[in-house]
Amino acid sequence: MAVRHEGGGGKACEHKIAALVGGDVKRQRRTYYGNFIDNLRLFTKGGSGGMGYPRLGGEGGKGGDVWVVAHNKMTLKQLKDKYPQKRFVAGEGANSRVSALKGSKGKDCEIPVPVGVSVTDENGKIIGELNKEKDRILVAEGGLGGKLLTNFLPLKGQKRVIHLDLKLIADIGLVGFPNAGKSSLLSKISHAKPAIADYAFTTIKPELGKIMYSDFKQISVADLPGLIEGAHMNKGMGHKFLKHIERTKQLLFVVDISGFQLSSQTHYRTAFETIILLSKELELYKEELHTKPALLAVNKMDLPDAQDKLHVLMNQLQNPKEFLHLFEKNMIPEKTVEFQHIIPISAVTGEGIDELKSCIRKSMDEHANQENDAYHKQQLLNLHISNTISYSEPPSKNAVSSPRMDIT
Repeated sequence: MAVRHEGGGGKACEHKIAALVGGDVKRQRRTYYGNFIDNLRLFTKGGSGGMGYPRLGGEGGKGGDVWVVAHNKMTLKQLKDKYPQKRFVAGEGANSRVSALKGSKGKDCEIPVPVGVSVTDENGKIIGELNKEKDRILVAEGGLGGKLLTNFLPLKGQKRVIHLDLKLIADIGLVGFPNAGKSSLLSKISHAKPAIADYAFTTIKPELGKIMYSDFKQISVADLPGLIEGAHMNKGMGHKFLKHIERTKQLLFVVDISGFQLSSQTHYRTAFETIILLSKELELYKEELHTKPALLAVNKMDLPDAQDKLHVLMNQLQNPKEFLHLFEKNMIPEKTVEFQHIIPISAVTGEGIDELKSCIRKSMDEHANQENDAYHKQQLLNLHISNTISYSEPPSKNAVSSPRMDIT
């Protein structure tokens, strides 16, 4: 069986793969995560209110609030580097005094975060999500200033520990086992420059690229580190990267036509088995992922016997139920993925790349049109319901009815 690794030759990194497959996953996960950070725990505290002025009835200023604000060019790594203590405290309200009986409000504290962050409290309850530039969420409120209600004593600001969890937002998410050639594909279809090497876990952090079309349309693509069997149970990179698939609009499965084997200690999987197992991993992590539109890129078509293997694969995909008996029961997904387009490609020679880009564009446009149609239908339905309710209302008691006129 001819299996080509993307990049150069050699076995220098075999021990790294073995460590990831073996028991030392947690330590290796930190190493492989490199400089990319997708979650942070922060301490926040609203400012205390200012003192009131009992003799003259003056009110102290309210303490400042702590806000989380989305910025396009921000990363959680930059946030951690800039604020290593990870403590954010707003300013105190000004005390009431003779020259200013109404104390001024304390200075607000803004925490800059990347777009795509969800904010949760210490108990895992979602406070809010920031999905576009300048979105903001109040996370810790300042205390009231001293006033008659509080016996002119100020109140302390709210203390809160929050968790920032980044989920990438992209149009297309690349899904595949390690070494399927996702990084090479991303570099072919976009201007991204992901690292490409000769071992399975080349992609050690999510990479974002953009496909540029002649009419200036842009489609963003996220290359996610390869899944391994058991990813839904947090094996390998596990949930750290499966969660990024949630916010992509569509999925692009990338499989090696020659199949895949992570190491000599794991089973060899054919291209068809790879697709079934990927489907199962996504289903076990979150069933709704199966509702996303999906495409399939069958990579490494420049290898010997690739056309024969593609013929076998297409037959299996057209009649998947006839081949599911080859799998253990717990490996079979409840619902097999139906691909809108299946495109044979070679990320090395460029074969099929233009067709793939065209299919991605077509799929995205079709999906956008369907969403627009659904939106307009809902608007018409809402209008119809509104009109029906208004027409069916009985006339009020004060309404004057016109006398009936019989025309003879």
